[in-house]
Amino acid sequence: MVNEPVIQTFGLNCYFGSAQALKNANIEIARNEILGIIGPANSGKTTFLRALNRLNYLHRNYSQTGEILLDGRDIRKISDNLLRKKIGIIFALPQVLPVSIFDNVAYGPKVHGTTDKETVSRIVEEALQRAYLWEEVKDRLQEPAVRLSGGQQQRLCIARTLAVGPEVILYDEPCSGLDPISTAKVEDAMQQLKRDYTQILVTNNTKQASRVSERCAFFLMGELVEIGLTNDLFTIPKDKRTDDYITGRFG
Repeated sequence: MVNEPVIQTFGLNCYFGSAQALKNANIEIARNEILGIIGPANSGKTTFLRALNRLNYLHRNYSQTGEILLDGRDIRKISDNLLRKKIGIIFALPQVLPVSIFDNVAYGPKVHGTTDKETVSRIVEEALQRAYLWEEVKDRLQEPAVRLSGGQQQRLCIARTLAVGPEVILYDEPCSGLDPISTAKVEDAMQQLKRDYTQILVTNNTKQASRVSERCAFFLMGELVEIGLTNDLFTIPKDKRTDDYITGRFG
């Protein structure tokens, strides 16, 4: 990798009760790259993603072993609040707040102590621009966010994440419920964001992974089978299981 690693995992094992969801995952994710993660259902993709900002611990019976480092620092030494500010997540279904478009984006900065109105307004505008949504909503910022289309709501969630100044953005099937045009807009936003952010995309759409990511990882039954440059993984995979999945023999 050309860039320094922003996230590193060493011997990461994840368990829900006695069931092991992820086995000995060792991954380095470079600063400003887009890493795609593919694999069939129950392969450990989302478990890996949510381990990076400790969301898995919201499950009572969750436990893990191994290390996760953010900028060389063990995430166990970072508070939940700060960690989830540094590593934001976009879910499959848009999670908009029942307030205005403006207040959705302003919520995070205000929670983290930014109260100056001009500063908040600037943050909101910049975040909406980076999420490729500003031109569509700039004249309706006080409208309820729930009035936006599904694709617009998803880009609003991206803007809300950007507004708190993360280093890393996680995407868990962000386009699974979107039409092709809305999907293209989300992907365009991701391509623009890689200049300033590290992004990790979990997707069941192998074509999306091939379009968006620079490197790609294939998970199967909790195991990281293969990781490498996306073009190589899709054209000359090293493991037959990767080839079988990509060519549709299973999954």
